Order: sequence, then C-alpha cells, then structure tokens
Amino acid sequence: MFLGNLNSESLLLQVILQLIIIIAAARVGGWIFRWWGQPQVVGEIAAGLLLGPSCFGRLSPQLSAQTFPSETSEIFMVLGQLGLIFLMFIVGLEFDFGHLRTIGRTAAGVALAGIVLPFGLGAFLAYCIHSEVAAEYSRPGFILFTATALSITAIPILGRIMMEFRITQTPLGVLTISAAAIDDAIGWMLLAAVSAAVHGSFALMPLLQMLGCTAIFIATVFFVVRPIVVRWSQSVLTRHGGALPLVPFSVVLLLVLASAVFTNWIGIFSIFGPFVLGASLCDQHALQTAIRVRLEEFVTVFFLPVFFTYTGLRTNIGTLDSMFLWVVCGLVVIVATVGKVVGCGVAARMGGLTWRDSASVAIMMNTRALMGLIAVNIGRDLGVIPDSVFCMMVVMAIATTLITAPMLRRLLRIDSPQEMGSPSQTNATS
Repeated sequence: MFLGNLNSESLLLQVILQLIIIIAAARVGGWIFRWWGQPQVVGEIAAGLLLGPSCFGRLSPQLSAQTFPSETSEIFMVLGQLGLIFLMFIVGLEFDFGHLRTIGRTAAGVALAGIVLPFGLGAFLAYCIHSEVAAEYSRPGFILFTATALSITAIPILGRIMMEFRITQTPLGVLTISAAAIDDAIGWMLLAAVSAAVHGSFALMPLLQMLGCTAIFIATVFFVVRPIVVRWSQSVLTRHGGALPLVPFSVVLLLVLASAVFTNWIGIFSIFGPFVLGASLCDQHALQTAIRVRLEEFVTVFFLPVFFTYTGLRTNIGTLDSMFLWVVCGLVVIVATVGKVVGCGVAARMGGLTWRDSASVAIMMNTRALMGLIAVNIGRDLGVIPDSVFCMMVVMAIATTLITAPMLRRLLRIDSPQEMGSPSQTNATS
C-alpha cells in the first residue's frame, strides 16, 4: 500500500516538474517569437523541439530521458488531446457563417481552390515518395493523410495574425477569414472521412456507416441540441446578468465531453464533436462571451502549450538522417506552399481582387500550424505516417506559418503589425 502511494507520488512529481518546464519554456518561446513578429504558437513548437530529441535529447541523452521519461508520454498525450477538445469547441464558437452570405462566390472559390490544388499535389507527392519513405505503411492511408495535412488552413492562428495586423474588419480580412472558415469546414470533413476510411480498413460499408453516423450527429446537434441549449442558455444568462455560473458551466463542459465521446464512438476522432457543437452555437454571442471568460485563458495558458510543446517533443529532426530525406522535406514545404498560394491566389484574382490583395489572401491561407499539426498527429497515432514524415510535416507547418507575418507585412506595406492604413487593405472587393 505504501509502495503504491510512493509510486503514485513519484509519478505525480515527475508530471508536475515536466509541466513546469513545458509551460515555462512555451511562455518564453512564445514571447520571443511574438517579439520577432511571429505567432506565439511557433515559439511553443520551437520550445518543444529544443526540449525534445532534436536538441536536448541529442546534447544530453541521459538527462533528457530522466526529465522526459517515456512513462509519462501518454499522460501528456491525453492532456494535449483534452486541450484540443476544448480548443476546437472555442474555435467552433468563433465561426461566423454570416460571412458566407456577404462574401459569396469569391470566398467559396478561394477555399475550394485552396483545398483541391494542394490536396491533389500532396497526393501526387505522397504517391511518389511512399515507397522510399513509408514502404511499410499503408499506401492509401499515407497518401490521404499527407494530402489532407497539406491542404488545411489553420484558422485560429490565422485569426491571431489578422488581429495583430488589425485587418479583421477590412474587406480583405473578411474575405480571407470567410474562405478560411470554408476551408476549415472542408478540412474537418476530409479528416473525418480519411480517419473513418483508415479505421474501416478502406472497406466501403464501414466507411459509409461512419459517414452516415457523422451526418446524423451533425444534424442532431444543429436541429435538436442547439435549440435546447439556446433556450436554456438565454434563460441562465438573463437570470445571472450575462455570467455563466458553475453549474451551468459544468453542463456546457459535459456537453462538450459528450460530443467528443460520441464522435470517438462513431470511429472518427474526439475533437470533431466539440467543433460541431461550437459551430452550432456560433451566433450566440452572449453565450460565447460567457464561455470564453470561463474557459479560453486556461486552455490557452495550460493545455495548448502542452499540445504544441508535446508535438515538438515527439519530433526528432534526427530522423531526417540523409540528404535525400531533407530533399523530400523541402519538396513537402514547396508543394504545400505552391498548392495554397497558387490555388488561392488565382481564385482570388479571378474573383476581382488586385494582384497584391490576391497574394495577401494566398499567403494568409497558407498558414497551417494548428490544423496541420492536428492532422499529422492523428495520422501518426493511426499508424499511417512514419516518424520521418511526421517530422517533415511539423517542419512544413512551422515554415508555412513563419513566412505568413513577414510576407503579409511586405504585401500590405506595413513596417510592423501595429501600423495601419495600408492602401491594399481597402482594395479588396466582395
């Protein structure tokens, strides 16, 4: 009995020490990268890379193994996934489907081109490199997850960048965030379909059953759960002056977790359910504000650094141990960037934007950090992406996010994210 308690306390102490290191490193990395004009998330991933086998593990293998033992890896994986569950609920809440009515075909064209071209190029690249880098892995699963990771836009990170540049309310910003919203919705459906296909071993009937259950779940959330939650939340918020007391907040958390359980039971992945639940309530601004007051800061400060830093800890640059693999990594970054920039840029230009504004839209749509990392983590956990390709995808997600801020600053003729008044910001048409 005493020994069991001692082991539990030892494990708890190890986890607490790792959390202190991870959160502190994430805050420092985020602060440094924000100071450089980059998104905070890139600094959190960079902190994980420095703490992981790519740097710390190579410089001091024994100390690294003692600091981050394999026994605690599953704990941090679960913490990271919990963080994603709550984050995707918040992301769903922030979706604005009203944009789709005002922007119309241009945003839809940009989003569609931004999915189809990089997905096609990614699938072709994955097909070509499969025998060289992932011969022992399922070819269809490898191709589908690689193509999906290359075709997704990270709307939460894009939103943060746009807020720093203060263009969220400009025509250019509204167009881009609308296209990114459509892109994200398609991306989630792609991830759901690909995950269902892999779980079903590419058998047609299990795949159709999973997709059918997913459609039923979405319809139930929007047409059954949403009306009940809207009426209930309006009553609660009215009685408590716009605040969400502990018991109603607990009910919201239970709904989020239940939606995660249901989509996990369907056979896709847990984070899809909370995203759908949040999207169904995106027009309930009072509820959104009350939930964010309770939830967002803790998720951002605690859970997300764990996820992003853990992703860095899982990434071993040493797996790219040959010039050939680095060439393939470069091809992944190039294909991902060309697919998004060309697809979105041409579609924006055909929609009536100037070339400068079209390029701005294309660069912003090339941001992948969060969504790309979610996709490759799912692919790795499902066993269809090897460690070396996982590393390439992390490099791709970081690289495409890193170039966004400096390129956008140049295109908008802004010397720093705080400056305003760019002529280009007012030229975009809807």
